[in-house]
Amino acid sequence: MSSLSLFLVVFLTGIVLVVAGLGIALLLAPQSFNFQKGEPYECGIPTHGTSWMQFKSGYYLYAILYLMFDVETIFLFPWSTIVRELGYQGLYSILFFIVILGLGLAYAWKKNVLKWN
Repeated sequence: MSSLSLFLVVFLTGIVLVVAGLGIALLLAPQSFNFQKGEPYECGIPTHGTSWMQFKSGYYLYAILYLMFDVETIFLFPWSTIVRELGYQGLYSILFFIVILGLGLAYAWKKNVLKWN
């Protein structure tokens, strides 16, 4: 079996499983339509006023920066388990990785993205 045919089999199997799961959920899920189910809630408490209010874009920048650095530092854990096997090449690679992260943090700091106003 060639890699293209294997890819197609896996891809089509994934699509069939997703469609089948959604179809079964639509068929078997209890259906009840209630006005209160359509209302927006925040933490289980009904909202006060309109729920279509604008948020500062700074909140999104904080969230994106947190996710970026959080996900990037997760890559340090597998490296730390095999650091002795990698030798100096692994050390230089991770130092390069940390320098790139530091440059990203310095750029965000210089652009005043980290100031909470």
